[in-house]
Amino acid sequence: EVQLVESGGGLVQPGGSLRLSCAASGFAFSTFTMSWIRQAPGKGFEWVSEINSGGGTTYYAPSVKGRFTISRDNAKNTLYLQMNSLKPEDTAVYYCKRGTLTGQGTLVTVSS
Repeated sequence: EVQLVESGGGLVQPGGSLRLSCAASGFAFSTFTMSWIRQAPGKGFEWVSEINSGGGTTYYAPSVKGRFTISRDNAKNTLYLQMNSLKPEDTAVYYCKRGTLTGQGTLVTVSS
């Protein structure tokens, strides 16, 4: 079964950090470009970041560039999103994505 399972979300104060993980299974993870997207409460989906299959090329939305870092460990079939200097506007459910496939998401809440 093809599956993506996100974890690592939680409540953090503004300026804090979190690292999200996405465990992939059921497909050749190392051959796919992977992405993170997010959905803030009451809003549509927003693309956050993308990484190519080998991990050598990354892209970021302007809203997170310089604060977030996407990475992957192909030996562990896992995608990561390191989030630093978090802001209240980063509050959202974060999903990892492969094409049209996403996981169940993990909630990140940035609040004092």
